[in-house]
Amino acid sequence: MGFTTMNQTVHKKSPERTRDPDTVKANILEAAIAEFGEKGLAGARVDAIAAATSTSKRMIYYYFESKEGLYLAALEASYLRIRNTELGMQLDKMPPIEALRCLTSVTFDHHLKNENHIRMVMAENFNRGRYLAQGEQIQELNRPAIALVRGIYERGVREGVFLPGLDPTDIHESISALTFFNVSNRHTFGMIFQLDKQSPAYVAARRENIVQMVLRYVRKNH
Repeated sequence: MGFTTMNQTVHKKSPERTRDPDTVKANILEAAIAEFGEKGLAGARVDAIAAATSTSKRMIYYYFESKEGLYLAALEASYLRIRNTELGMQLDKMPPIEALRCLTSVTFDHHLKNENHIRMVMAENFNRGRYLAQGEQIQELNRPAIALVRGIYERGVREGVFLPGLDPTDIHESISALTFFNVSNRHTFGMIFQLDKQSPAYVAARRENIVQMVLRYVRKNH
């Protein structure tokens, strides 16, 4: 109850000590993705992340050691989110064309709904990838993305519906480029060409156009 009597002192437990550590870390990372995505590494404030998660800077530094450590962990968590989304779709059970269509559509939707991920990746490219280079997990986190595309593509080649001789990494990069640009440049592109890039009709048409570009690149007899 947190009060003192003549004979007894009762202390409240710190909320940080009683909350599940995994939940605390997940909440911190969620707030960090928003803060770093909005303000970048230089402009982000650990105080703001602490306030958003009802924790303390001390606890954040306990888990992540530094602001830069938190930034790297948030970037890796953001990549992990899309990798988990991809792996959860069970694309290996779909026909190759349907699987590639689904993968492209889901990537498009994920990027559209996670602008902070796009902004963090843009910022890390501005930093020439130097923080990601310090991470021990980033290549391991993203290796399944290529394996996923390779599995779809090789099944399509075996079934005679995809052109042989293409590079799965290049296919992945093409999907990423088209869906990434749709978010990274939507404000400038929409303003310059007077497009309502957030209207449901525009989003649906753009998604389908990107799907068709990818399919026409890999399909036989299109």
